[in-house]
Amino acid sequence: MDITYGLMIVIGLVTYIAWKQPELHSKLMLNPYQTVRRKEYWRLLTSGFVHNGPLHLFLNLFTLYFFGAAIERIFKVYFHESGVLLYIILFVSAIIVANLPTMFKHRNNPNYNSLGASGGVSALVLAFILFDPLRDLCLYAILCLPGYILGAIFIVYSIVMGKRGRDNINHDAHLWGALYGVAFVLFLRPSTLQTFLDAIL
Repeated sequence: MDITYGLMIVIGLVTYIAWKQPELHSKLMLNPYQTVRRKEYWRLLTSGFVHNGPLHLFLNLFTLYFFGAAIERIFKVYFHESGVLLYIILFVSAIIVANLPTMFKHRNNPNYNSLGASGGVSALVLAFILFDPLRDLCLYAILCLPGYILGAIFIVYSIVMGKRGRDNINHDAHLWGALYGVAFVLFLRPSTLQTFLDAIL
């Protein structure tokens, strides 16, 4: 779990430092208008390392702790020496990929901002479900369902809420991060799809 702990520490530190420096906080978050107009493409990545408040930070770190650790172990088993590097690539690239649709969708809106590691975390959650679809996962320790069912609900919910756009949550990033996590695993290990289907059927 060394890499997972490292990611948690870096995210926590960057977020805390950014809270103390509002100008830096603004510079790191994803503002699609500034990203495109000023070519500040680093925001696609740095936005994943800053958060809006303590609860936002806690939820992402809490989820990263469990699913990041699980994927780190799984990748080490299946991909051996390259597992750690692939795990880092998955998380970092998922943040970027999850932010791309948001950048294009809101590129003409100077007032739109997005931040948080949710895109990367969503990728880890769905990647885990591919490897262990029958494991019960609990939503806020209340609703517990097999992973493949909860994953399907999460994807449908993200699509619906993303279209409504009535809250301050970037559901598009959740959706695309989750789909990217699935695609990443299937690209690396296509046979995972068959074992997934065998398990749920």
